[in-house]
Amino acid sequence: MIFASTVIAWEAGASAAPSPVMSTGSITSQPIGHYDFCQRRPDECSIHPSDRRPVKITQKTWDEIVEVNASVNKWVKPVSDFDHYGVVQYWNYPDDGMGNCEHYALEKRRELMEKGISLANLLITVVRLPDGEGHAVVTVRTDRGDFILDNLSDQVKNWTQTPYHFLKRQAINDTGRWVDIIQKPTVVASVVN
Repeated sequence: MIFASTVIAWEAGASAAPSPVMSTGSITSQPIGHYDFCQRRPDECSIHPSDRRPVKITQKTWDEIVEVNASVNKWVKPVSDFDHYGVVQYWNYPDDGMGNCEHYALEKRRELMEKGISLANLLITVVRLPDGEGHAVVTVRTDRGDFILDNLSDQVKNWTQTPYHFLKRQAINDTGRWVDIIQKPTVVASVVN
């Protein structure tokens, strides 16, 4: 039962752990790949979700989130945009079963939206991997914190439990706008003399 263990772990460490909810800053630049995607699919990038409350996590909702993450990771085969389309950046749905991190993220977002989760809670997020490479994931905003759906892992983790440097994500009130992410808080040990 992944849900129960995640919730218990989250609740047990809530007072000492960094915030499970991502803090955002000001409006920032839209990734060029997303901009181009929006030019091709303007209806996808002009949605202003009316329900902006974080999704309430039930066992059913958690199971759907975990299942979508794992199933998309399994059926989409990784390929670079250059090898697939002949360009460096091309965001698209992986309808042909191939793609890179943005393709995985778009598909997970689409499938969870079809299951009834508001787009205000399914935010494409740009991060930097430990090796410095850029990467895209989906942040799922929940009443238990913000969780990351990642094509590099079948495990759904709270954003504070990932090794990533978070840069920006879609705004909760407009699918075509992006906001800066205020980094994960660090715990500073105090020295007692």
